[in-house]
Amino acid sequence: MRNLKTLLITLIIFLYAPISYACEVCKSNQPKMLENITHGQGPQGNVDYLITWSAAILVAFTLVFSVIYLVKPKENKPGHIKNIVLE
Repeated sequence: MRNLKTLLITLIIFLYAPISYACEVCKSNQPKMLENITHGQGPQGNVDYLITWSAAILVAFTLVFSVIYLVKPKENKPGHIKNIVLE
């Protein structure tokens, strides 16, 4: 359990650490919220923000549930496919 906590903390640090910054031209084209994060053109309207945040929420739910079901799968039946494959 301790290794899992260490792994999660390390993963969070790497995900939130700014690895690369935008160049000056891209920085000036980005909206204030995304100003120094990425290269290229930023979102052009509210629909772009809606799509981006919807995708981010979907990815977050997927990550949480995948970690939960990998750590504790709750599959105890002897006829389950996991037990057939592992035999």
